[in-house]
Amino acid sequence: MGLPVKNAMNGYLTIPKSICCKLCKTCGARPVIKADAAGLYVVKCPNDDRHYQTRAGLIDIDDWNRNNSLYYVPCRDFNSQVSC
Repeated sequence: MGLPVKNAMNGYLTIPKSICCKLCKTCGARPVIKADAAGLYVVKCPNDDRHYQTRAGLIDIDDWNRNNSLYYVPCRDFNSQVSC
């Protein structure tokens, strides 16, 4: 049995409160899920399309949470540099 998901009037799906989602770091709104024209999904801010959105594909709440955290520290440094 799936989680109860409400279809908002503007075509977005609301994410159930039981799923941990960080709020938009720009405006503080809870994210929604939008299906794009190709049938892929985007987790996005419901207030403004210029705020962070995940790339189209599977519903990626982890990506949303990583990019909407003010204090995120990656577990791996991808841009390591050595100074001599």
